[in-house]
Amino acid sequence: MRRLDWYFDFISPYAYFALLKLDELLPSGVDIRLRPLLFAGLLNHHGQKGPAEIATKRIWTYQSCAWTAAQAGIPFRFPAAHPFNPVAYLRLCLAAGATRAATRTIFDALWTRGADPADPALVAELAERLDLPLAAIGAPAVKQQLRSNGDDAIKAGVFGVPTLVIDDQLFWGVDGMAFAAAYLADPTLLASAEMRRLASLPAAATRVPPG
Repeated sequence: MRRLDWYFDFISPYAYFALLKLDELLPSGVDIRLRPLLFAGLLNHHGQKGPAEIATKRIWTYQSCAWTAAQAGIPFRFPAAHPFNPVAYLRLCLAAGATRAATRTIFDALWTRGADPADPALVAELAERLDLPLAAIGAPAVKQQLRSNGDDAIKAGVFGVPTLVIDDQLFWGVDGMAFAAAYLADPTLLASAEMRRLASLPAAATRVPPG
């Protein structure tokens, strides 16, 4: 059985959409390891801004996600505030074993109800639903696992969420799911002359930071 690593953060609506497609697009006979991480850590490492940190991109992203969900008939409602601090939810997921059921429970609470992620009552509610003591989110092993997931993702070259890592290949975003399925069906997909050319394509110009 092939093992895939799926890196995600509850802060991302695209991760919620992708979770719903894991079984739909990927073949049976693969072991998908769900690996929660802090998206902000990736942004800091790569020197990037998140979509919500650019005012016009923030609005477009939110409206595009709402439209996408409506078109697909996906239950969806943005949280009461976004972006939010996802650390408690990431740790809760890890304390629950990062199972598919626990992950879906947390995503549903955050992305279908319009709830306030900063409300401690929501964290407490989810801990109860997952049959965990609230103190579990502060366990040293849970904190370390969250850091380790982030470190492993950075070592693999992950730059955004959600990302599937298969055989050291990165498949980013919801759109990347179909690409990943095609690669699993045909591992030579990235071995063509054109794909190899693209992997080493030189840059003709680089952006100079202001100042």
